[in-house]
Amino acid sequence: MSKEKEQYSFWTKYKKFAGTEIALYVIMVVGIVLGIIIFSYL
Repeated sequence: MSKEKEQYSFWTKYKKFAGTEIALYVIMVVGIVLGIIIFSYL
């Protein structure tokens, strides 16, 4: 029971950072993919 409570508090603590973190990873991956496509055609 205490383990579940720990996990819950962890998620509530980092929930506000999760959205921006996911967005940053998505932007980074898209940037890398676009870079590969652009450089492969040059």
